[in-house]
Amino acid sequence: MLKKIQRTLSQFIQSQSLGGVVLALAAIVALVASNTGFSAVYERFVYLPVELRIGADLLVLAKPLVIWVNDLWMAVFFFLVGLEIKREMIEGELASPSQALLPAGAAIGGMVVPALIYTAINWGDGVALRGWAIPMATDIAFALGILVLLGNRVPASLKVFLTAVAIIDDLGAILVIAFFYTADLSLSMLLAAGGGILVLWLLNRARVMAIGPYVVVGLIIWLCVLKSGIHATLAGVITALAIPLSDGKGGSPLKVAEHALHPWVAFAVLPMFAFVNAGVSLQGVSLGTLFQTVPLGIAIGLVAGKAVGVFAASWLLMRVAGARLPEGASTRQFLGVCVLCGVGFTMSLFIGALAFDGLDPRYATQVKLGVLGGSLIAGVLGAALLLVRPAGRDGS
Repeated sequence: MLKKIQRTLSQFIQSQSLGGVVLALAAIVALVASNTGFSAVYERFVYLPVELRIGADLLVLAKPLVIWVNDLWMAVFFFLVGLEIKREMIEGELASPSQALLPAGAAIGGMVVPALIYTAINWGDGVALRGWAIPMATDIAFALGILVLLGNRVPASLKVFLTAVAIIDDLGAILVIAFFYTADLSLSMLLAAGGGILVLWLLNRARVMAIGPYVVVGLIIWLCVLKSGIHATLAGVITALAIPLSDGKGGSPLKVAEHALHPWVAFAVLPMFAFVNAGVSLQGVSLGTLFQTVPLGIAIGLVAGKAVGVFAASWLLMRVAGARLPEGASTRQFLGVCVLCGVGFTMSLFIGALAFDGLDPRYATQVKLGVLGGSLIAGVLGAALLLVRPAGRDGS
């Protein structure tokens, strides 16, 4: 059983790391396209009108491509996140209090401190404060990609720790989106979504092992949530939590769905999200733009806030609750991974788009500059710390 779990985790890390490379390439292509002669083509693609129509007026959804990606494609990503959270909480690194203690505490510290730093820097600016949650998230694909590229310099236990922290991070981001980034609520649509959730529960209780019925009900919930004012991607998480982990015969519908979705999310959903969201024109951007409070708060939150929050919370748990460093890791290596938690990219861009939706486009530019700059610095610093000494030597 232990070997099976380790094999599953190894496959997960490999797919995430390779996906991180594709994600980086998509972001780079978007940046190049936005600042060359292809900028007009890029803009037309991103805002390409896409319409879903059923009947004459029964159902009409007309949105630009970027909104479809952010609302529907990312719901698939959140569905995968939900599957990972459920698996980890039942049989993975979060299955028992002793296992979950260090990554859970580290993740909480890594969410609270960056948010406080951003809030302090933007205090007094009501609009800018909408982005307080942007530096809270860790991009698991990018961060794990860096660790895998470093090879055996990084103990496997640190990769497991980072995975657990990032998954809890995602859970925190989901809760933040649900409670703080919602529009005016439609009670009727919320009730309809609640009916869909009840159907999911009944499917689970009836031991329905086929994934199809859950997906069909999940799509209906997605539509209801979209119309309710709560961000539609949350329907993905709700649907995932209903998928059974075990069929009682040695099989796992949840793991089958997770395995099938990984390549689609890693090599299609997230790269497309990066491509349509990471493009930022640098025309008119000066050094002063980088030091405006929004990008500055995001960058410092990701680079300093994440490292301090994750490391300090971990240190406190080691002192007062008996938690221990991941096996085989030195203090220096652990600090390097704490710094890598500041690679925020995907979820940070996503929250930033929600925070300043419908406001001055300059905020979108500032968010992208802060996220891209902060994530790049955190990635370089974290990798440098991990490269200082070879694995097996105490860097404390």
